[in-house]
Amino acid sequence: MILTTTNSIENHNIIDYLGIVTGVAINKQAIAMGFSMSKYYNKLQVSIETVKEEAFQTLQDNAAKLNANAVVGIKVEIELTTSNYAMVSVTGTAVKVAV
Repeated sequence: MILTTTNSIENHNIIDYLGIVTGVAINKQAIAMGFSMSKYYNKLQVSIETVKEEAFQTLQDNAAKLNANAVVGIKVEIELTTSNYAMVSVTGTAVKVAV
């Protein structure tokens, strides 16, 4: 599946727009702030990367349910909740492109 933040895909023609799809994932483990800021930032980075991959997988699964072979206009939002949980939301438009 082709994933892009742009509204078009170079060398491919979009033949059908199938709808908006999302993928949301949240880390169920709070990231504790300790005495070491570098350890906190490292844990935060790892948490966000893991959650981002889950969110993108959900996005692709939802696009596949619409028989899409690409998602365009992807927007990624990363949020740290008040309880210190990392959350990633990914949104885009599922499309069918000529192969």
